[in-house]
Order: sequence, then structure tokens, then C-alpha cells
Amino acid sequence: MSENLKTIRELAEELGVSKTAINKKVSDSERKQWFSKNGNRFLVNENGQKAIRTMFSSGIDNHKSKTENTYQQPESKTENFENANLKHSDINYLNDIIKYQNAQIEDLKETKSQHFKQLNQMQNLLDQQQRLALQDKKMVEEYKAEIKELKALNMPSQDIEKEDLFQKETAVKNIKEATQQRNNKWWHFFRRN
Repeated sequence: MSENLKTIRELAEELGVSKTAINKKVSDSERKQWFSKNGNRFLVNENGQKAIRTMFSSGIDNHKSKTENTYQQPESKTENFENANLKHSDINYLNDIIKYQNAQIEDLKETKSQHFKQLNQMQNLLDQQQRLALQDKKMVEEYKAEIKELKALNMPSQDIEKEDLFQKETAVKNIKEATQQRNNKWWHFFRRN
């Protein structure tokens, strides 16, 4: 069974209409019979091609009048049925668009929640870093205080040594001064005689 399959685009170019016009003309039941999917492309079999050609064979003017009639009061039962099919395919098309947009919204919500989680993690890490920095600062201050205490413990012994040295120096100066004063007194005494 060798069929001459064409894509919707090829058929639309052949007829001089858009792919959307073909999709609007074909009902769901006809689509199931005539269309087959190959990868991401829809192929139309020979029966479907013939039927679609006949739909568009009367010309674009007839197609325009049918679409215009969808907005006017239908004149016959067949026209009413065609309008219902057209409206049904439009509704299906719009429902598909809504489903696609809802899926995009859900993806955006998921992405947003992931970004929010990452932001919370970053804030937690920043808080933790700040706490660690404060702890480090407190520890440095404690170490400085301990060092000062240790220096203070060493300083009195040095101060005592300095005070002892100062006292000894003053004592030596006092002794020298006293001896000089005595020497002066005796020297004067000998001179007078």
C-alpha cells in the first residue's frame, strides 16, 4: 500500500491557503482518518488530500462566505452543522492554547519556587557567615584581653625591679651628696685654720 503522503504545509502551499485554514476545515474524526504523525510532522493520506482539495475547490470566496455566515444566523441545518464543527474546532484549538499556557505558568511557578529556595539558602549562608565573623571578633577581643592580663602579671615584677633600681640610685645619690657636704665642711674647716 504505497500512499502519496504530503505534509499539511505542502498541501496548504499547493492550495494557496494557510495551515490554520486546513486545520479549521478538518474535523477531529476526519483528522483521525486522514492524518498520521511522523516525528513532529503531520502527514495527510490521499483520501484526506482529495477531501481537503474538494473543501477548498469551490474557491476562497466560498470559504469566506462560510466564515462570514458563522457570525450570521444560519440559513439551513447543514450550514448550522458546519458552523458547529467550525466552532468546535475553534474551541478545541483555544483549549489547547489554554493548556499550553497553563503548563508554561506551572513551569514558571516551579522556577520561581526554586529561585525562592535558593534565595533562602543564600540568606541562611550569609547569616551564618555573619555569626561566624562575630564569633571570630569576640574571640580576638578575648585573646587581646588575655594578653593584656599576662602583660599585667609580668609588669609588676619589672616595675618592682625598676622601683628597687630607682631607690638604689637615689640612695647612692643621697650618699654622694652627703659625702660631698661633709667634705665641704671639713675642707672649710681646714682652710680657716
